[in-house]
Amino acid sequence: MNEFAPSALGTKEHWDAVYSRELKSFQDFGDEGEIWFGEGSMARVVRWLKAQSIPSTSSILDIGTGNGILLVELAKCGYSDLTGIDYCMDAVELARSICEKEGVSQNVHLEVTDFLVAFHPSEKFDICLDKGTFDAVSLDPSGSEEKRRSYIESLCRVLKPQGLFIITSCNWTREELLNQFGDEFEITDELPTPTFNFGGQSGKSVTALVFKKKSDS
Repeated sequence: MNEFAPSALGTKEHWDAVYSRELKSFQDFGDEGEIWFGEGSMARVVRWLKAQSIPSTSSILDIGTGNGILLVELAKCGYSDLTGIDYCMDAVELARSICEKEGVSQNVHLEVTDFLVAFHPSEKFDICLDKGTFDAVSLDPSGSEEKRRSYIESLCRVLKPQGLFIITSCNWTREELLNQFGDEFEITDELPTPTFNFGGQSGKSVTALVFKKKSDS
């Protein structure tokens, strides 16, 4: 199993500072902030959901929603039962402001909460999305292995049986993600991501997988 060197990218303090700056930038200049892994990674997820004819009424959770741009795009595509959570208060305030600006607030519920310990929704979700949050958890200096286990436990708790989990990662390969999630989930698809060639070898800097929760997990 891959182990990563601890990093500030895995701490709440880092993300609090990031979203404090991004919120102020939005308030001062209307800048919506960074899209993690770029617009292409977001578009791939939205495109896959539409291609699979996922019902627009499906309940969708965005884990670590940040500025909420993915939820905005989903709402514009007709999805109406959207939830975004983040443990940074300024991230949720930024996401709320952007949703209001884009006119999609009525379809998006936003909540400040820690997915690993404090999130207990009244109903389970059809689909959970992660674009970089599991990566950040994996870099936490204060016990990343335990927090990865907590993440998977929380995911199993909030996702319906046979529910879908779509994860985009720049830290984990396909095989490593299968190793992390394979006990409770089965892979159903891999989203196309850009490849690179170096020294005669090809690889990917981003991995995007679709998992289905096993009925007995």
